[in-house]
Amino acid sequence: MTDNQNPQRSEVGPHTGPAQEEPGLLASVAGFGVTFATMFRKVVTDSYPEQRHPTAPRFHGRHQLNRHPDGLEKCVGCELCAWACPADAIFVQGADNDDTPIEEGGTGRFSPGERYGRVYQINYLRCIFCGLCIEACPTRALTMTSFYELADDNRADLIFTKEQLLAPLQEGMLPPPFPMVEGTTQKDYYEGAVTSATEAQRDYVEAYQAGAEAAAAPTDEHEEAR
Repeated sequence: MTDNQNPQRSEVGPHTGPAQEEPGLLASVAGFGVTFATMFRKVVTDSYPEQRHPTAPRFHGRHQLNRHPDGLEKCVGCELCAWACPADAIFVQGADNDDTPIEEGGTGRFSPGERYGRVYQINYLRCIFCGLCIEACPTRALTMTSFYELADDNRADLIFTKEQLLAPLQEGMLPPPFPMVEGTTQKDYYEGAVTSATEAQRDYVEAYQAGAEAAAAPTDEHEEAR
């Protein structure tokens, strides 16, 4: 029987080198070099929240639902973000846009196209800020901001609704519902052909708000009488 065939030839494995010598006292002390060097360094203290450092350019913070330049919402209620979320933190409920006049019982238009996100919620108790929902969105309606202060002492307050997630109205924007820019299609909106609200849209919003105030007036007077 050869040495290679003898199972009791050596206890050393095939990839194990010769036995190492026991480390001396100097080697043991050298292992604490990093520890001793750190003990005498100045402690770095961040004065948060008095001083806030800027986040990285691609930081994943709180979500935001974006708008088109005239104010219509980009979200079309497709629910792809909810399907892509690995933590099941997003809930979306879509509804149809209705171009029927408000006085005839129409609900109005909130986004270009056929549908919009009527209900949109993100549960930040579950969200892991992975950004997969952003990649799944076909209209770039959902993006992530650099806001990260989401701590709270109430679980219910960490479920953000559509009103909290919607981007604020900028100059030239109007609050939906209102019709699309006359003569445009859904594709025109996504290609950036719409740059601001038109006078026809402004007139519609003013009439809509005036009608809403008039409809609520009798209820207010009745409550004051009571």
